[in-house]
Amino acid sequence: MEKRNLTCIRCPLGCQITVTLENGEVTEVTGNTCPRGEQYAKKEVTNPTRVVTSIVRCEGGVLPVLSVKTKDDIPKGKIFEVLEDIKPVVVKAPVHIGDVIVADAAGTGVDIVASKEVAAL
Repeated sequence: MEKRNLTCIRCPLGCQITVTLENGEVTEVTGNTCPRGEQYAKKEVTNPTRVVTSIVRCEGGVLPVLSVKTKDDIPKGKIFEVLEDIKPVVVKAPVHIGDVIVADAAGTGVDIVASKEVAAL
């Protein structure tokens, strides 16, 4: 039997959660005050994922950079590969929220999208 302690990040409460595992399977989750905490804890110990946020350079816009993020969460182990895909990108203004900036980042099946509007000069 293995126990892992986590701080839940699904809401501002930051519950201290304990997850009990047996043979890689979650058998018990304690310390959460809502169902979201239980869902978070199970996913975090079996298949951790993250949403990645970053910036890319923007030409011809009112801002020199554009904030971007993954459209969905990606496997935690792919974060640095995704950032490498984003690093060389330069977009041309105008850009709208939700525009796809990088399709299928690092082979994850998840797109990088604009998270801010940037108008052209």
